[in-house]
Amino acid sequence: MSTRARPVATRLTTDPLPAAAHCFPGDRRCPGQARRALQRQLQVWHISGELADSAQLLLSELVTNAVRAPAGAGAEVGVRFVWSGGRLRLEVRDASDELPVMNEAKEDEECGRGLVLVDALASGWGVVRDGTGKTVWVELGELGGAAAGDTSGPAPGPGPLGL
Repeated sequence: MSTRARPVATRLTTDPLPAAAHCFPGDRRCPGQARRALQRQLQVWHISGELADSAQLLLSELVTNAVRAPAGAGAEVGVRFVWSGGRLRLEVRDASDELPVMNEAKEDEECGRGLVLVDALASGWGVVRDGTGKTVWVELGELGGAAAGDTSGPAPGPGPLGL
């Protein structure tokens, strides 16, 4: 063997990728499809308990909002999940440039509490507009956390979904 030759690695790294992205048709099945994709990814990352439950609830809310957003017929919804440094980031992209609005729903109303939940459960959240729509993101720490929503731009870390 040459003095410059190196032994072949005996073990390939099997660490899961820190991010996953998916595109779904923007119809009534989209929230369930996105939730199942997140459940599979959370299993890969060995994330469970309160963090997983909160992430699935928040993703459902954001995807439902994206499906309801005025974006034109046949618009797709993109989702991206990032696990980095003990933080889970969820991004939902749609073709509408209409910003989400936090409503104060009355006790008997069925809708209007989604962003209130996001604000209560996420450690941070916001919206990034681009030329063809927007990405709404939320971040959760390992133990969750409550912080005020920030709609001014992305939190530090990976950039918005580029679908």
